[in-house]
Amino acid sequence: MSAAAHIGHGLGLEPVSSDWPALQQADVEQVLAHFPQLLGASSIDWHSPRPFAAAARVVCAQGAFFIKRHHRRVREASWLLEEHRFVEHLAERGAAVVQPLRGSTGSTVLALGDWTYEVLPAAPGHDLYRNALSWTPFLSTGHAHSAGQALAALHRAAEGFEAPRRATPVLLANLHLFAQHDPLAAISGAVRAQPALADYLAAQDWLRTLQELHLPFHRELLPRLAQQQTLWTHNDWHASNLLWRDDSATAEVASVLDFGLSDRTFALFDLATALERNCVPWLELDHGGRAAADLDGVDALLAGYASVRPLSRDDLLTLVALLPVLHVDFALSEIAYFHGIVGSRASADVAYHAFLVGHTEWFRRAEGVRLLDHLRALARQRA
Repeated sequence: MSAAAHIGHGLGLEPVSSDWPALQQADVEQVLAHFPQLLGASSIDWHSPRPFAAAARVVCAQGAFFIKRHHRRVREASWLLEEHRFVEHLAERGAAVVQPLRGSTGSTVLALGDWTYEVLPAAPGHDLYRNALSWTPFLSTGHAHSAGQALAALHRAAEGFEAPRRATPVLLANLHLFAQHDPLAAISGAVRAQPALADYLAAQDWLRTLQELHLPFHRELLPRLAQQQTLWTHNDWHASNLLWRDDSATAEVASVLDFGLSDRTFALFDLATALERNCVPWLELDHGGRAAADLDGVDALLAGYASVRPLSRDDLLTLVALLPVLHVDFALSEIAYFHGIVGSRASADVAYHAFLVGHTEWFRRAEGVRLLDHLRALARQRA
């Protein structure tokens, strides 16, 4: 990384230096030279604060576009194309997504040196949550309801996309490891295959922690996983990845952004992710707060989803079993990224202690039990 790093969102409430250097005008011009439909003068008018890649909004004569740059250790061209094929399928099925532009080679991905680029048209809608951190709530129950509807509509559009799970080795959200009959053996295998993950975990009593903290939840979840139909899913359904038709409290979703964590999972995994991302204010824990779940937001999100794809009693009980361990695979992926690629022991510590361990511990405390009991009560109403 160069000294041109900019301030962005980190893993807490405070802004931090971004993992990656900001896009500069020279970078933009180099990329746009490979997109003849966008030739001409251009200027950067906004840098995204999101942490895992560098992205900027660029304005030129043809309109506004987003250029996103990934380090090739995070997204090789072939790995990024996995995501683009999914977005193409969704667009063909009428989903509210924008497709990346094709460059002079005909590909939607441009590889230049150590970097992998994509260029996307600006999506329609109001960016009401542009500066929102992950795990911050919806501004209204109306937004939560519309987000639930939009997620269910996306799942309908995703049907029929039969690509295998992604080959991308880091920064994916799924339940591949923790869905195994012996998750500790699966995770141990992943640790042996990833030197950076093995190096970090060597200093942690991770095997005992998973056995004592996570396995009791796994025993409840495992019988329910066999009932789930696999589906490609978004896996980062947060309000900041949605654009809105207006700026009112009842605004509907206009566009869906950022499929960077997408993979082959199942619909309830994505719905549980939406509940976790938007209805539990996790960052309050950093300052001694309780992180009380927004149960009104939970109800609105589920009601919106069920208005498009009905939810059964078993579906709600599966959400109960999923939520405490939803973050396991992604947290391990984050540790490998932060420790092995970015070289940030501090961020890897947050991924381990706050996410892998802390999120699951929260579900054994009063506020987590309150959320799970609320979902159980909703399930009883469907009995």
